[in-house]
Amino acid sequence: MHSAPDPRDLVPDEAEQLAHAGHLIGDLEERARAAAAASDLDGLARISDELATAPLRADWPYDEPSDDATLERLGADVPPSPVDVADLPRRLRGAWLGRAVANTLGKPIEGLTRAEVETYLRAAGQWPQTGYVALLDPLPEAVSHLHASAPFASAGLFVDVPRDDDIDWTILGLHLMERYGQGLTTADIETEWLDRIPFTQTFTAERAAYRNLIHGLHAPETAVVDNPYREWIGALIRADVFGYVHPGDPGAAARLALIDARLTHVKNGIYGELWAAALVSAAFATDSAEDALRVARRFVPGTSRLAAALDGIRDVHRDGASATDALDWIDSELGHYNWVHTIHNAAAIAAGLLWGTDFTTSVALTIAAGRDTDSSAATTGSVFGALHGDDAIPAGLVGTTHHRVRSSIRDFDRITIDELAARTLAVATVALPAEASVESEAEAAAAEAAAESEAVR
Repeated sequence: MHSAPDPRDLVPDEAEQLAHAGHLIGDLEERARAAAAASDLDGLARISDELATAPLRADWPYDEPSDDATLERLGADVPPSPVDVADLPRRLRGAWLGRAVANTLGKPIEGLTRAEVETYLRAAGQWPQTGYVALLDPLPEAVSHLHASAPFASAGLFVDVPRDDDIDWTILGLHLMERYGQGLTTADIETEWLDRIPFTQTFTAERAAYRNLIHGLHAPETAVVDNPYREWIGALIRADVFGYVHPGDPGAAARLALIDARLTHVKNGIYGELWAAALVSAAFATDSAEDALRVARRFVPGTSRLAAALDGIRDVHRDGASATDALDWIDSELGHYNWVHTIHNAAAIAAGLLWGTDFTTSVALTIAAGRDTDSSAATTGSVFGALHGDDAIPAGLVGTTHHRVRSSIRDFDRITIDELAARTLAVATVALPAEASVESEAEAAAAEAAAESEAVR
């Protein structure tokens, strides 16, 4: 599924990507899927050539830059905020623990629709969800499948944190910071990918970029050559560690996220990583998810589809709507995107943080949205842990299983959460108390309006 080396996946997925990005493709997606089903490689090659010249709609309302100069200016006026240095170890451990626990909560049902998630969890006696997902056999009617990880990631079937790329990338990010520090470059990341993570443990945009690296390409070409997944969630899930090492300084976190994201993504794929890194960073300086989300939004171009989605879910919350209304809005406004896309998964993360009242309800709401449930839940859990610390993660979910982490990253398999948190603290750059604090909502709104006006010009 979504195989980077296989044109039967690449060409139909490229047609879908172009349509979502505002290009006029006519019937090319239907033709591509028919050719793929027939293994008509010559036909797929011809369709690929046609897709390469598909024009942008004249009425496309979005302006979505990918150049470094523009993206480096995002959030340039967001000041660092002081963090409580004495409390930082507890919050860092909470972020790592929250990410690991939440990832496992969503892992077996990854890829299911919102309706399938509810059907499955009701059958498992987990609606609303409060614990790890049971493995049901047979599957409930109307649930087509479970994720391939379900046999080793469902309740009672794991003894350590199950291996997952969402956790692998965070671990690899820690290694990058330990080895290269603030001088990290995209070329450094390329080197460490090839040295530290197996090709088969990468997916979608990351696998496409890895393949391109093996063929001798370098960023930014790695992000665009035969990579229809360039706006999917893969960059967003790599962001958290950059917030961990820059607690209270979302600008510095986003700078590192951009260095990382350009290897695999463009446009909303990049924005997702900038947003998530800034969100995690801001969470260390406040206990309000709404405050952290408001700061993070400043790192997303106001003329982008991601900005529209984040602003939309914020407005639903401000209107006093229910959590169900929020999920309905995501389905109705963003449901056309592939389940691995950045945009609706980011909205699900925001919804979980805005409507959730504690760790469990926040993560459960994000999972209830369906789609990339383990990835989106992991970010929600990470942010919640950064906001509130490790004691906010229910002890019953930590149990005996969420102390050691299985990982594909070389030299890190079975590392403990405690060691990950301690090593992160050792390389973190902490915003000093003398620096400016989290800005007020009025100040943030004025700055957002000015930034969006500038982006339009």
